Amino acid sequence: MTISRAASLSALAAAGSFDLAVIGGGATGCGVALDAAARGFSVVLLEAEDFAKGTSSRATKLVHGGVRYLAQGNVSLVREALHERATLLANAPHLAQPLAFVMPAYHFWEAPFYGVGLKMYDALAGSRGLGSTEFLSTARTRELLPNVQAAGLSGGVKYWDGQFDDARLALALVRTAAAMGAVVLNHCPVTSLVREGGKVLGVVARDEVMGSELTVRARCVVNATGVWVDDLRNMDRDAGAPQKPGIVAPSQGVHLVVDRAFLPGTHALLVPKTADGRVLFAVPWLGKTILGTTDTPRDDVVREPVPFKDEVAFILRESARYLARAPTRADVRSVWVGLRPLVKPGGDEGENTKSISREHTVLVGRSGLVTVTGGKWTTYRAMAEDVLERCFERSLLPRRAGGATVRLPLIGAPASAGVSITASPGEHLYGNEATTLRALPGADRWLWRDGDGGLSEAMVRFAARHEMALSVEDVLARRSRLLFLDAAEAARQAAPVAAILAEELGPSFHAAASRAAFEALAAQYQRLP
Repeated sequence: MTISRAASLSALAAAGSFDLAVIGGGATGCGVALDAAARGFSVVLLEAEDFAKGTSSRATKLVHGGVRYLAQGNVSLVREALHERATLLANAPHLAQPLAFVMPAYHFWEAPFYGVGLKMYDALAGSRGLGSTEFLSTARTRELLPNVQAAGLSGGVKYWDGQFDDARLALALVRTAAAMGAVVLNHCPVTSLVREGGKVLGVVARDEVMGSELTVRARCVVNATGVWVDDLRNMDRDAGAPQKPGIVAPSQGVHLVVDRAFLPGTHALLVPKTADGRVLFAVPWLGKTILGTTDTPRDDVVREPVPFKDEVAFILRESARYLARAPTRADVRSVWVGLRPLVKPGGDEGENTKSISREHTVLVGRSGLVTVTGGKWTTYRAMAEDVLERCFERSLLPRRAGGATVRLPLIGAPASAGVSITASPGEHLYGNEATTLRALPGADRWLWRDGDGGLSEAMVRFAARHEMALSVEDVLARRSRLLFLDAAEAARQAAPVAAILAEELGPSFHAAASRAAFEALAAQYQRLP
């Protein structure tokens, strides 16, 4: 499906007004836009930078039910997440697939203790389970995790969850919404709200490509900007009024990427409780291994957070406890950081706060501005349904039947999964759009080769023509995931990608500036404190 920016801007101008304006193109905003469009509402989605630019491209790449919530007794939350896990995997099998995890045991009690909990996890999943939990012998554990630390190993437990390509899934969501009539624009930040009589009735945005101002009217506005929701909430106040108390307490998650040699095979390693009580993952993904993650509170929100020295030290130190051949700082191919929008208890005085779950919160202000934050990728679809339900309850939108996205294959979705997401990136990530990809110029000209896949010239052209890529970063960070896999290699590809984008995007694309900005970003992804 081709999405023309010019056509989107024309549709925006011609519409006059929309039922729903969604601000924020991450997992939540894309999910809300798709759900609303699937119910027949007129929808516009505006993203300040690029779709999934922030937290939604920097997840641990897991589609999970939340095993840790079982220990807290939150069965309903786990059951909901397991249901959504199955739905996501069914609707985008090229981008979200089952993944087997192994917990190695080094104390006699670990395997039975964690195994019993995971059997309960299986029971909650029921018919939507991905595989049965198994108790493993020492030999079988070493077979599934060839580089696991053998000293003191007494067995293990194998269970199933899922993994996905987060940024490409966000693209699939927003493109599916566009196919259903939604107008979607990236690189179009909202600069103010349209307020009349104390009510929010639209937004004012700036088209960063053309430098023009856009006024978009809508009967309902949803603030889905993740860790930045408080900034937008503070646009919704009278002149001279004090700043609203923040509702988000950001937490930083750091991930290190190393070669697959440190975790051969297709099984992930999970340590549920490290020496200091944290969780450690080693996850095979797109031909590399992701090590993480941390959970460090921050009191600020920045576009490109950097890791703290102790976070990197923690991941490398704990990895060395469980991997026989342990990665060092020199082995790290890329380091990336995401800010999680953790929700503070309560809400603003005068705002109707409804905590749908411990994971996300929906607020409706006096003005009618709807704010949603918190949550996790796995439950994005359920969050979108909750947002629309609040819109109906407050009569911001007329009620329409839901459930339209439960069985809604996303654009590109094949009938079933093909190549594993643990394999190197390639044409399989395009699902049934691979035929369209191969028809483009440069399908056999590879800019970067990795096994049977990599990054071809045609993939860059596809990103510009079909996936709304407008910069070198858009291509190398989120259409291709090369920045997250190997930042040095991504920097080397900046020049050829910029040259191809110049052909595709024309005079509005400033190749030298886009290349320089990306090279600076790639340098950050290579830098360890």
